[in-house]
Order: sequence, then structure tokens, then C-alpha cells
Amino acid sequence: MKRRQFLTAAAAPSLLASLPEAVFSKTRPDKKDQAWDQGRVQHILPTVSHESFLIKVSLLNALQSAPVLWVNGLKVPGTMTDTQGSYWKFHVKGLQAQTSYSLSLKSTSNRLLCEPWTLKTFPSPDSLPAKVRLLFFTCSGGHEELTFLPTSVRQKLLNRGLSFKPDAAIANGDQVYWDLRSPLTAKGSGASPKAKELIGGEFDRSMVALGSNNEMLLKRAVTPQITPVYGTDFRSTPVFFVQDDHDYFDNDDAYDEIITFPPDFFMKQMARATQSMYYPEFLSDANRPQGLPGSAILGRDQGVSESFGTLRYGKLLEILLYSVRPTMNMAGPSAVFVEDTVEAWLKDRMSNSHAAHVVHAPSNPQGWTAGKWGEWYPDVLDKNGKLSLDIKKPYWQKGWLSQHDRLLAAMSKMNHKLPLSMSGDLHALGLGRISKSGEIDLSSNPVISVLTGPIGTRPGGWPSGARKIGAQPSLHLTMEEMIKPIENHGFTLAEFTEDAVEIKLFKWDRNSQSVDDIETLQPFHTQKFLRT
Repeated sequence: MKRRQFLTAAAAPSLLASLPEAVFSKTRPDKKDQAWDQGRVQHILPTVSHESFLIKVSLLNALQSAPVLWVNGLKVPGTMTDTQGSYWKFHVKGLQAQTSYSLSLKSTSNRLLCEPWTLKTFPSPDSLPAKVRLLFFTCSGGHEELTFLPTSVRQKLLNRGLSFKPDAAIANGDQVYWDLRSPLTAKGSGASPKAKELIGGEFDRSMVALGSNNEMLLKRAVTPQITPVYGTDFRSTPVFFVQDDHDYFDNDDAYDEIITFPPDFFMKQMARATQSMYYPEFLSDANRPQGLPGSAILGRDQGVSESFGTLRYGKLLEILLYSVRPTMNMAGPSAVFVEDTVEAWLKDRMSNSHAAHVVHAPSNPQGWTAGKWGEWYPDVLDKNGKLSLDIKKPYWQKGWLSQHDRLLAAMSKMNHKLPLSMSGDLHALGLGRISKSGEIDLSSNPVISVLTGPIGTRPGGWPSGARKIGAQPSLHLTMEEMIKPIENHGFTLAEFTEDAVEIKLFKWDRNSQSVDDIETLQPFHTQKFLRT
């Protein structure tokens, strides 16, 4: 038998009711020339540390009993993450650092569910690798039936990024677009007649996310936005996912009739359920407190963290990954985006990390603004469509800016380290250097900020379309723009060595370039920064 015939025949049969085939009609792209056979697996998304793997997998058919991941002969039973048996996670512990492992996914009857593959752990925290290369991007979500960039084009962009063989990838925010209540965006998103038709109903905010009709609707809304975009292409490339506002099924907006954030219970359920099924949480880290929000249930450490994570690559690099959405509050001058325990952790790592580089990867960009509500900055559009600090931004909280200034001051004060922030959200590629924030002088070690590039933005989703203004430096800052924000699809590669970081920005313009051009994309800008 041919390999594909064997894998298909050997796959475990469906023993529970699976989702209707129509739900997945656009989730398994035609890859007849793909050398690796994904069998009955829909998607694989792993993350790693120096001693652990956490892998999320979905299957075409639901299983009654847990599949098994064999890791160099070690048997690791899967844990079901939905209620039907189609989604599974595998948490593999006790591994050796910087070691490549052979993985095989099998049914309980020992039948292969896909072809074996490999995955490698990161270097140990006390080693010093020569270099590490990372792929950064943002805004990969969106249903193509709601005019987002076609799935096949997003695949090409990500595969071009993978062609440079990054050691890991960071997907910073907006893995999902299905806004439900924002007066600005919901009617063209999850609350639109088209969206309701696509998933066959409406969410019930009074019901749980999993184990009710909401689960079926969630899968129908989310699967086309994540599963085919990644497929199994990232099976050997660790991915770190940061959630932002849309991952909570809404846009960050504030009006007299509704303020969409902080997230309510339903929004937190939806974000948690999506993460649980589709992409990995952050693995534990010895230098990150166990009790940060989203790291414990009923007061007990759950071994992973939902919103605050670490990418640690030996003594070369430590990236601090954090979402501003789950803990933001509306406390006026004492308001924060990340609660005090998280801020303390960030400051501790900036002061005490032995890594050559300590990098921030927040879900909210530092440096630029589009005048929208849920930003660090007070800038708002005046009647002439220009940014102003003279007009009070409705519902914006002064304390958010105070926390921003504290963090940037701490970044600038890091000894012999580059203060670097790499984020997304604003649907653009950009590069700048902040020398002053308010009255705080950062000029002795300016903060470098990068907008890493969006993958799936739809035509009306650019800031200049939705906000009537492109991303611009906040008037609160003194900032040199090396690359003014460009509203194109794209991604960023960052290569870290002990003494420097090299940033490469890639862009693709759907209005002037063909899809085939993606296969040969080269960086349009390269910038190297040396450690002081």
C-alpha cells in the first residue's frame, strides 16, 4: 500500500459524533505535493522549553479513548481539550535540553494517526548558544468568508517565514476575529448576518463555552481561522501565542452604551477555550511566579500560563510575552494594563536576568498610536483628523500611561542590554527608537520598538481604514522612526547573537504584487543593533 493509503486506513475510526464535514470544508488545503503525510490530523501546534513540550492537536474524527504520543519510546497519553474527542493536548516533561526527539502519534490500538516527525528542546538556561533566529508576526486570524486575506495566501506568507528556518515563532495577538458587541466592528464581524449563517446560530453568553451549543459554534467560528492557516507546517517549529482583544471575541472599544473591556466572564471563557483547543499555553519557567493570573486554578499551579509567558533560549535570550487584556482595569490614575504582580515580574527579569538579551513582546505596541481607546497613550483624533493631547480621550485611563512610562524607564536602565519591544496589533510593519517618554529621558539607552507585520488583515482592517489614520508616534513621546509604519501584510525575522540583534522586515502588497511573489520575498529593510 502507498503511505497515504496506509495512514488513512490505519487511522482510528470515529467513535463519537464528529463535527459536520461542512465545518471543515476549507480547513484541509490541497497539498498533494507535500512530502509529510498528516493522515487524520488536522493541525499540530507545539511549544517547547529546555525540558518540556506542550503540543496541541486536532483530528478529523473524534476518538473515544485518548491517542498516545510516543516520544523516543516514552508513552504520553493525550488529554482531551474539547468535549467530543477531536482536540487533544500532550504535555511532555523531563526532557533533555537541546535534544531532537522523534514523535509518533498513535491511537490506543497502536495505529498511526499521521507520519512521525521531530521536535527539539531549547538549550539549557546555563548554556550560551551562538545565535537564535525567531519569526514574529501578528493578526493571523480572520475568516476568509468575512473578507480576510485568503487562507492560502496566509499559508504562503507563513511558509515563506518558515523557509528561513527560524528556531521558534511568536504569533502576537488576534488569532481570532469574531467580535460580538463592539459598536464599531461587531456588525461586520461575529454579529453580522453572514457570520451567523457561517456558524449556524448565535452564542449564548449565559452558557458555558464547552459542553453546550456554544462549543459547536465556537469550533465553527474558530477552526477556519487557525487550523488551515497553520495546518501541520509548524509541527517542528515551536510557536508562542500571545492573546489580544479579538481573541476575547471583541474589539477594545468604549462608548456610552458599552465598554467592551476588561473582559467579562463569557469573553474569558471563549479565549480560554480557544487557547485550550487550538494553540499551546506558556510552559512554566523557574523565574516566573507560579501565581500570575491564568497560571493557577483554585489556587493550584496548573503547570502552564495563559497570558504571561517566557521564551528562554539559554543565556542568550529571554523574551517576556504578555497580554494587556485579561488584567486591565479602569482605576483612573492607578489603572494598569498588567496587574502589579505581572509588572513586578517584568521589572525583576529586566534587573536580574543573566540573558544577553531581555526582550518585551506585549500585545499592545509601545511607540505608536492610532488614536483608539484601548492603547497606552492619550492621543485622540481632533476634528481635523490629527492626533491631539488637548482633547480628553473618553474612558481612557491615565494610569495606563503611567505604567507604560515605568516599564520603558526600566527597559532603558537595563545594564548592557538593548531595550527592545516587538509587538503587533496595529496591522503594520514599523521600526522606531524612543528617546523620551513624557518627562522621562531614555536617550542614554533608547527603547527600540518594532511592529512585526500582520498576516491576515482584510481590506477594511488597516488603521487608516477603520480609524481614518495610520499608526503614528504618540505625541507623548520623542521618537525617531527608522521605518514609518507600512500597512502591508508581512512578518519580521530577528536573529540574536551575544553582541547584537539583526532585524529583518518583510512586506507584501496585495495591491501591487502577485501571490507568487511571496515565495521569493526578501527583507525590504535590515537593521542591526549592537549591545552597549
